[in-house]
Amino acid sequence: MSNKLDMFSSIIKSKIDKYLDKIEKHEDGYVISVKDGVVIANGLSDVMLDETVIFENGTHGIVMNLEEDCVCIICLGNFSDIKEGSLVKRTKNILSVGVGDNLLGRIVDPLGKAIDGNTPITNYTAFNPIDTLAPGVMKRKSVNQPLETGILLIDSMFPIGKGQRELIIGDRQTGKTTIAIDTIINQKNKNVYCVYVAIGQKNSSVMQVSMTLKYHDALKYTTIVSAAASDAPAIKYIAPYSGMAIAEYWMSKGKDVLIIFDDLSKHAASYRTISLLLRRPPGREAYPGDIFYLHSRLLERACRLDKKFGGGSITALPIIETQAEDISAYIPTNVISITDGQLFMVSSMFNEGQRPAISTGLSVSRVGSAAQIKAMKQVCSSLKLELAQYEELISFSQFSSDLDKSTKKILEHGKRIMLVINQIKNNTMDQFDQIIILFAVKYYLIDWIPLDKISLFKEELPTFINKHKIRKILVEKKEFTNDMINEMSALIKSFVKQFVSKIKDYDPKKYGDINIFKKF
Repeated sequence: MSNKLDMFSSIIKSKIDKYLDKIEKHEDGYVISVKDGVVIANGLSDVMLDETVIFENGTHGIVMNLEEDCVCIICLGNFSDIKEGSLVKRTKNILSVGVGDNLLGRIVDPLGKAIDGNTPITNYTAFNPIDTLAPGVMKRKSVNQPLETGILLIDSMFPIGKGQRELIIGDRQTGKTTIAIDTIINQKNKNVYCVYVAIGQKNSSVMQVSMTLKYHDALKYTTIVSAAASDAPAIKYIAPYSGMAIAEYWMSKGKDVLIIFDDLSKHAASYRTISLLLRRPPGREAYPGDIFYLHSRLLERACRLDKKFGGGSITALPIIETQAEDISAYIPTNVISITDGQLFMVSSMFNEGQRPAISTGLSVSRVGSAAQIKAMKQVCSSLKLELAQYEELISFSQFSSDLDKSTKKILEHGKRIMLVINQIKNNTMDQFDQIIILFAVKYYLIDWIPLDKISLFKEELPTFINKHKIRKILVEKKEFTNDMINEMSALIKSFVKQFVSKIKDYDPKKYGDINIFKKF
């Protein structure tokens, strides 16, 4: 029986081989139709999915659909010259982008071409494919090193580690991009390369970002990848993948990289446009079914590699824009489930002047204190609880005028914490300066400071402590011993006395006798 089966299978195989030999294979193809940058072409018999093709006018395209008698291609440039009957040629390559150190300080498009008006980039170090597999589990290492943002609220309560993916989410005009730019600015002299991917932004906005980074001397270690609002949907679709390919080059060399995606809402919208033009079936909110895969395969490439594989890392800060603070919409819920935490921006806080306008209740970092040094853990362990108590009591106090002493104390302390974590844009803080200020908060040493003097206190306290030896010891040990706690508290107490003595209208009855500090 088995001999008969083998004979039949060999006959069938030989007939299939003869049939395939008769089929004429077409390496080239011809355009059948062009609609809004989507080209349908016949021929191209052996073309691969996601392969790059080139048209007669020099425009490149990516093969997105393989159908029975034709292929669908999205154009990556000018398609006005592409007409019915135009020739299409295979390149036999997946789309790649030029990478290397010569991209630092430049603004490039998603194809790697310079668009900042300076000399063209010709000497790329290498070409990386824009869409690659994420590193496997065995190549990765757990996240345990902090990536300092310079923003006190984030570094203390929602720490970001090297290799983490932290989502920044909120409505328009709530300071999302400001957090990302401040984080880039804070990487100065920290040996971290940065990639800022602008998706669907106005050219003027991208230039403003570039000028801000240049002013703070941060452009020299940053590459800006820009897919403007006026660009074709296909260009916006490949932008984050190009940015990730550029970042992966440095990660493979053992470098730490920070990448910003501003924003993935517009990226999802551009992919939806492409998918509908390709006649793919729409699903929830008209997005195609593979929209989750679109962002998951992108963000999974951000990780920290084991030392055996170079030890580099990519930290991703994707940005998502919500409508009316609806985080239950399709794209926000998708990206929340992919990332390692989120910073939720609240419009009401922003309008009240709180910067950054991050909700401490809705925000989370799933890496948590693993991405903090011990000294930071010691001083911020109770901060979130104190803020939660304050937020609960502040709403309760609106309905009651008669409050007991303990409630008043919690409210007064909470007001000072809110002022301490308030931080103007482009004004980042050193990690150890943050620790010194949070030390004063933890042990209630700021309660003698009038509310309108908190910002001045924040500026002068680190300068005072930095003159003493304890600052150097803290930087070396990265933790507080009992002796260091006593010494630090004594120094801060002496500074508080000096600071208060300079305030002309200081009222000891309101804030307490400065010569009597509570033991802790």
